[in-house]
Amino acid sequence: MTRGPSIVVHRDKELLADAAAARLVTAIVDAQASRGEADVVLTGGTMGTAILSSLGACAARDAIDWRRLNLWWGDERFLPSGDPDRNETQARKALLDAVPLDPARVHAMPASDGPDGTDLDAAARRYAAQLAGAAGHGQDVPAFDVLLLGVGPDAHVASLFPEHAALHERERPTIGVRGAPKPPPTRITLTFPALRRARDVWFLVAGADKAQAVGLALSGAGEMQAPAAGVQGGRSTTWLLDREAATHVPRQLIRPASP
Repeated sequence: MTRGPSIVVHRDKELLADAAAARLVTAIVDAQASRGEADVVLTGGTMGTAILSSLGACAARDAIDWRRLNLWWGDERFLPSGDPDRNETQARKALLDAVPLDPARVHAMPASDGPDGTDLDAAARRYAAQLAGAAGHGQDVPAFDVLLLGVGPDAHVASLFPEHAALHERERPTIGVRGAPKPPPTRITLTFPALRRARDVWFLVAGADKAQAVGLALSGAGEMQAPAAGVQGGRSTTWLLDREAATHVPRQLIRPASP
């Protein structure tokens, strides 16, 4: 029987970012202690960047063996390398360029000026090959230790938008997305099968503009209407919210966090 999600509410988005960063340190250290390395999928957006910034300022970050950390992305805007709107660019500025990562373990999604040029489908296949190369025998995606996900006001996750054709993909772990309803329209994303390979899934959501989407995803909505409802961790699923984002969550589901 699948365990239901855990919902933790923090006072504000700053406290949420700090608490999530501390939680992430623990998760990475535990994974490295148990199997020698850790696989984490990063998310973009305001909260994804805020958590990385908090992690950079956290004294406990030195407990992480950065050379044994594998980083992946849940989605990426198909823009030139270094473009400020790319999730990779934002993550590097927030933290990645300041810690001693092994470059071979930082798996950024291809850019539109990369080896495949503007061939979106070839770029998506290239990332799928990277995933397969790091996966166990018979698998095409690693069993991620932690998958970080933001949620849009329309309840989208990664670049899986409500009613979009990408939601129907059940074979490929990565696909190119065309016609995304928010700019830029061209993206690369992990699909549901890949996202569901994570042991622990953490949704990171702040702000009143996300409250309705959070409530929808936790109310039994289908994944076509609310893609966030379609992702669960193999071991656990946790929603880390601030108070503004939690206003549509049934009170009996909420576990209080910081005052």
